[in-house]
Amino acid sequence: MHTTVYDIPAGRTLIRWLALMVFRLSGWRAEGQKPAISKYVIIAAPHTSNWDFFYTLCLAFILRMKPLIMMKDTWFRGPLGPFLKWLGALPVNRSKSNNVVAQSIGAFHAHSRFVLLVPPSGTRKRVMYWKTGFYHIAKGADVPIVLGYLDYRRRAGGIGPMLKPTGDMEADMKKIRHFYKNITGKYPKRGSGPQCVERT
Repeated sequence: MHTTVYDIPAGRTLIRWLALMVFRLSGWRAEGQKPAISKYVIIAAPHTSNWDFFYTLCLAFILRMKPLIMMKDTWFRGPLGPFLKWLGALPVNRSKSNNVVAQSIGAFHAHSRFVLLVPPSGTRKRVMYWKTGFYHIAKGADVPIVLGYLDYRRRAGGIGPMLKPTGDMEADMKKIRHFYKNITGKYPKRGSGPQCVERT
């Protein structure tokens, strides 16, 4: 794994203080607690705006989490790339999604502590279905899925329930749908319901 700001104690402390100030001044609040386990996949939903990455970073620092955040690889072109990686972002080539799943499972097996944050819609545009990569990664690595959220209606973000994939995706997604049904993204019309089809 590449070095991130989370690995630098002084930087981690300073940015956490800044994140708390941002939330306080913007009227946001953090909810829930950092999971008391060392490995998990966390969903970032709904994803409808570039602001989601900013608020997700703030939450990560406020809750003292250290996630690697999957982002479309085109964001990493040019001078912005090294900075995003330093913030914990992980470039993903969507044309090689099966590779991403296999590599992510391998990373979970190779590290004693590993948290991967995945926006399951795969894009901030309107989509009909979530991609299933997050589910296959969690199932293959034998780790739980943590339901993270940003609710712009309540100006609250945080950590929801934890779900261990059973292999029955339809039943598991029914539980996930129930949790997200009243959570509103910044641009609700771009949001997608947490329904999956067999695609990563």
